[in-house]
Amino acid sequence: MDAFGDRLVEMFNQASLGLMVSIGYRTGLFDTMKNREPSTSEEIAIAAKLSERYVREWLGAMTTGGIVESEDGESFHLPATHAAMLTEDGEGECLAHLTQYFGLMGGVEDKIVACFREGGGVPYSEFPRFHEVMADDSRQSVVSTLVEHILPLSPGLTMALKNGIRVLDVGCGRGYALRLMAKEFPESEFVGYDLSEEAISFATELARKEGLENISFEQRDLSSFNEDAPPSAFDLITAFDAIHDQARPDYVLAGIRKALKRDGVFLMQDIGADSNIAANKDHPIGPLLYTISCMHCMTVSLAQGGLGVGAMWGEQLTLEFLGKAGFQNVQRRNLDHDIQNYYYIARPAA
Repeated sequence: MDAFGDRLVEMFNQASLGLMVSIGYRTGLFDTMKNREPSTSEEIAIAAKLSERYVREWLGAMTTGGIVESEDGESFHLPATHAAMLTEDGEGECLAHLTQYFGLMGGVEDKIVACFREGGGVPYSEFPRFHEVMADDSRQSVVSTLVEHILPLSPGLTMALKNGIRVLDVGCGRGYALRLMAKEFPESEFVGYDLSEEAISFATELARKEGLENISFEQRDLSSFNEDAPPSAFDLITAFDAIHDQARPDYVLAGIRKALKRDGVFLMQDIGADSNIAANKDHPIGPLLYTISCMHCMTVSLAQGGLGVGAMWGEQLTLEFLGKAGFQNVQRRNLDHDIQNYYYIARPAA
């Protein structure tokens, strides 16, 4: 009992640090302190253009949490090894952006508690910053490795993109991955669908500013995609961390199969897990993913009257859904840099 009590106390501290790391990331405090000599709270606040009193209290959490160093309580320093994982242009892989999920989930806690008692779900509209946070996540896990590691998972795909094909990205969000491909492969044509009007407007405006003429975005509810998908319209369809969020993943996958040409490829990134809960006990971020699923992925689907498969629906259920949609030729691949996702290379059944 004492050991579990110690664990709970540690949990309180780590959960609190998670919120403070999110604030440090969002306010640019980590960027300000990176490569900076030990400085006072006032000096850091001036450099970051923030309120000193809030910066001082934040430094208290960072110092007692072992993220920032201070010997005298007056000057503070962010070690380079920490900055490498807390800033996007550090030498390591930035992870600080993931802490933004804690604030998002905390903001709907009362509504989730009501769902536990009454059923139903929390609609997408209750997550006003979700696409902004997902864009940060996508830039780290997808966009940064898309051309070099993800697209080559399907042999010949990069060459086909260079020569010119039609591509659809389902659940494109703010369009970072699709815009990167549009720049990299100017001979190909790219289309993005997403439920969020805000995300589509954001993506469309960025593409316009960048002068991309081979790309378009459309706000679209894919709940009936099995019926209204354009037949045999695309050579490549991608879905990055998007299928499990759908109200009806089965309908969306059937629509993807319908919209894909006979010799086309469906490249799907989704959460890497087992469909059996007990088999995920050693998953490195299992508790985090189940929590995000409960407080966003699953509940948003249920709010639409959907299946609510959740983020951790797992490989077995994913393969079952792909098979029923008409994808019998499916390969599951892993990438060394990505501890969170599996990559499925699916082709229509012969």
